[in-house]
Amino acid sequence: MTTITQPRPTTTKGAPAVDGAKLFNRLCAVCLTLFALIWLVPFAWAIATSLRSDGSITQNPTSPFAGGWSLHAYSYAWDNHPIGTWYLNSLVISALAVIFTVGFCSMAGFALAFLRYRGRAVVMALVAAGLMLPSEALVLPQFIEYRSFHLLGTFWALILPSIAAPISVFVFQSFFRGIPVALIEAARIDGAGWWRVYARVCMPICRPALSTVAILTFITTWNSFLWPLLVLNQTKSQTIPVGLSSLVSNSNIQYAEVMASSVLGFLPLIAVFLVFQRQIVQGVATTGIK
Repeated sequence: MTTITQPRPTTTKGAPAVDGAKLFNRLCAVCLTLFALIWLVPFAWAIATSLRSDGSITQNPTSPFAGGWSLHAYSYAWDNHPIGTWYLNSLVISALAVIFTVGFCSMAGFALAFLRYRGRAVVMALVAAGLMLPSEALVLPQFIEYRSFHLLGTFWALILPSIAAPISVFVFQSFFRGIPVALIEAARIDGAGWWRVYARVCMPICRPALSTVAILTFITTWNSFLWPLLVLNQTKSQTIPVGLSSLVSNSNIQYAEVMASSVLGFLPLIAVFLVFQRQIVQGVATTGIK
């Protein structure tokens, strides 16, 4: 006598996990949307205000469509203030800061990652201490230092402090430590010196970290306000943030002109972020993977 066994119905144990994953993804999407709105609403409000007239802003400050829109504030701000010169100053300072920061911080990160020398722990402690000090606490010592070197009023007073960036050193060190040691040893066996290993082997590999440091340095230098305000004393040598602050007076505030100048100031940063956002995410992700 033969018995026929019926196959047991398959149970989908992973169904609750899939539903939980979908619920988590939807929750993340809602949170991201809310945070995006929190950041985008001020930008949209600034653009709408810059396209209005001062009279309509004074009469109906909460209505972005009252009085119609025009580009008069942009043309007035561009014609009556040296915004083009401020743009050029910010671009030159930010570009030079990026070049020097990437060069010096990458070499410092390479030395901390691969070289063994006396006092290495002390150097690491000093770099870590630089992360703990707020930038405002260094304003007075730096001002006295650069005044003694007769660098006040020059672009070098803005470029040199940005080179000593502890966070950039740690980003490069973290990425360099992720490079296989066998690759470095193979290059050393082939007769390559440390300088050649740094320039020919490590730097081409660490492009994500390089792009991340470059973009973040550019954005930080472009947005810097307190130090350029203290150092640059001439109108034509000012940067975009310092120049925009001079447009606001205590007696009469031209809201449309101020908003138009602000929009002109942050448009380059938005363009840089939109173009290089993939490199930023890739650099941050790869420097954290071991």
